[in-house]
Amino acid sequence: MARQNTIYEQVVDISRDYLGPAGERFMRRQINTHLRKEPEDLTVNDIPELINWTRLTLALLTDDTRLIDSFTDRLTSLTQNKRQTPRKSGVR
Repeated sequence: MARQNTIYEQVVDISRDYLGPAGERFMRRQINTHLRKEPEDLTVNDIPELINWTRLTLALLTDDTRLIDSFTDRLTSLTQNKRQTPRKSGVR
């Protein structure tokens, strides 16, 4: 069976399309700094906040609003019908 990409790997794949090899470093820094979590712990529920920070950061780097919109639209697409419900404490 093929291994499924984690949400973090999907975010990095999108980022690389726009930022090249720097995409992973960019997203790792966004997640660590703004979401205060390890990138590997990223969930679909984190994507809206990550998009907000990514949009803000990219706006500081470029005036190309179409690029920013395209990037964040692709990140948004990761959330379509994939919201995760938080686990209750002690329940697996």
